[in-house]
Amino acid sequence: MCNRYASDIRKAGKEKDYYGFEEWSETRINPVLGNAVLEVFPKSFGPVLKLGESGDLEWSKMRWGLPGPPQFGAAPVTNIRNIKSPHWRPLLGPRHRCLVPFTAFSEYEDNSPKGKKIIRWFAPPDRGMLFFAGVCGEWWGDYGTKKEPNEGTHKLFSFLTTEANDLVGPVHAKAMPVVLRGEFECRQWLNAAPDQIETIQARVLPAEALEIVSDDEAAQYVGGYIK
Repeated sequence: MCNRYASDIRKAGKEKDYYGFEEWSETRINPVLGNAVLEVFPKSFGPVLKLGESGDLEWSKMRWGLPGPPQFGAAPVTNIRNIKSPHWRPLLGPRHRCLVPFTAFSEYEDNSPKGKKIIRWFAPPDRGMLFFAGVCGEWWGDYGTKKEPNEGTHKLFSFLTTEANDLVGPVHAKAMPVVLRGEFECRQWLNAAPDQIETIQARVLPAEALEIVSDDEAAQYVGGYIK
């Protein structure tokens, strides 16, 4: 389960030509996303791209984790695998789909020593930007903690997961995020008919599209801000 990822949206340079969205700028995008973090973790804010009324992709800032099924306590869910669940089906329509930009994501090693979780980061070889197949929506309630309640209307997102590929699988066998590459895959996700969703989810990213990041490089993702 991916519960930490890096999203350096300043790298949205060449990707502007591929995906058609406005790239990072201090004057226009920074006020929308405001003090965006490099490392995104559950319930924190992350940058998201969603189709606007004009059909263009627009930046938004949302919290990571949609409320899960009530029978399981409705705790925020960051990774969605069972898209046949009645709880998730309403969020699979085009108006709830989004792109979640990332420059690296992490998984805990299945074979970590007892009492110590070893984390591994994965990134595209060119260190560019890719996208998770996301879903999003508004939710009213308390999205804070017992110590610091945060009641109100919240914009939230999660993303789909699929079978782990040959690079991620030896680290974390259960699953990996559904990753979108190139304008075609991104537009397909945003506009696909309902009967195409399972096919998109089942499309496993080729192992060569990612590589394991060194510990020294991974350290730069942790706790940083985009300034």
